[in-house]
Amino acid sequence: MSETQHFEGRCHCGAVQFSTEADLSKVISCNCSICSKHGLILTFVPADQFALAAGEDTLKDYQFNTMRIRHRFCGNCGVEPFAEGAMPDGTPMRAINVRCLDGVDVAALSPAPFDGRSR
Repeated sequence: MSETQHFEGRCHCGAVQFSTEADLSKVISCNCSICSKHGLILTFVPADQFALAAGEDTLKDYQFNTMRIRHRFCGNCGVEPFAEGAMPDGTPMRAINVRCLDGVDVAALSPAPFDGRSR
């Protein structure tokens, strides 16, 4: 059964900090070129369930391919805690790097494979 919970998250150095409401029963492991190289495990939330608490001035952007997703990473430590984009219906969303959420045992999750490489 799915359950949305409150999480705090941050990059490695702590300069970028955020909070979100997320359901970790729905996480993915994408095989696209950036996700696979970064080892990202992702969950997706509507933008209004995400709040950046610190680090806006530290964040850098990276876009590639279709340029529809803004990969946001810390300019200090290089970690990508989240990305910004839109759901297929156009609703603004955030792709949260679950590895950046405090207190989450990533080994206990069951990420669904997602074939981003073929898209």
